[in-house]
Amino acid sequence: MSQPIKMKPRLVDKIEYWLPKVVMSPTVFLTMVFIYGFIIWTSVLSFTKSRILPVYDFVGFQQYVKLFMNDRWMLALKNLAIFGILFIVICLFVGLLLAILLDQKIRAEGFIRTVYLYPMALSFIVTGTVWKWLLNPTVGLERFVQSLGFESFSFDWLVNPDMAIYTIVIAGVWQSSGFVMALFLAGLRGVDNSIIKAAQIDGAGMVTIYTRIIIPSLRPVFFSAIIMLAHIAIKSFDLIVALTGGGPGNSTDVPAIFMYQFSFTRSQMGVGAASAVVMLMGIIAILIPFLYSELRATKNA
Repeated sequence: MSQPIKMKPRLVDKIEYWLPKVVMSPTVFLTMVFIYGFIIWTSVLSFTKSRILPVYDFVGFQQYVKLFMNDRWMLALKNLAIFGILFIVICLFVGLLLAILLDQKIRAEGFIRTVYLYPMALSFIVTGTVWKWLLNPTVGLERFVQSLGFESFSFDWLVNPDMAIYTIVIAGVWQSSGFVMALFLAGLRGVDNSIIKAAQIDGAGMVTIYTRIIIPSLRPVFFSAIIMLAHIAIKSFDLIVALTGGGPGNSTDVPAIFMYQFSFTRSQMGVGAASAVVMLMGIIAILIPFLYSELRATKNA
């Protein structure tokens, strides 16, 4: 029997094979060095007694002990819990409500959807600056309402240490709820209409259809939205810096601000690195269930 003739790979085939690898290799290299490399370096610094500059005298978990003995860190965690829970719950509620309203095939849906999504196009610095002006008691909302004749009206949350954290919730919800609306709207448009029609034939009203059929079917969308919002909440830095600067006093401190100030302005790099690692662990704890569910869904498919 004659042996099959082996064809030499053409130059075009070699280029098609190697070109994607050559194009992607700088990105992969930079990602490995400047993201994962610095994550590892920060983790190493958290076990040292670094202060102004990195030093590699290892002290075990001493920096983590100092971190959790620090009252300001505990306040930052408390503020993160308040902001994170309110931010996630309100964004989910507002986003779902807007999505349901837009799902009714109203006129000018595209324009209204764009209006709700527009805040997401802004940076958190811009959002924080705008809301700082709006909530400023001397020139913002309070001053405007008083100029209308309501002299007794007061809205001083921005300068009230007990209420300042809630101004961050307001600004965060304003920016992110449109994005959540888009997620839910995509989920609503993916619901099988035959199920809805069958429920209508059985005499179910729209409230029953949404609460018993449609909203429960959006469980994956809820899960994805919660993951993304929690990720935003844990990393919150620029919005808070622009809106309150962490004040009044330390009343709106969050872990990201704590990490920055202790690492770069208070010459306690070891403590700052430890706080960064704790934040990273929080994000990983959120991402693992998401990745697990995605891999499980892919496997079942």
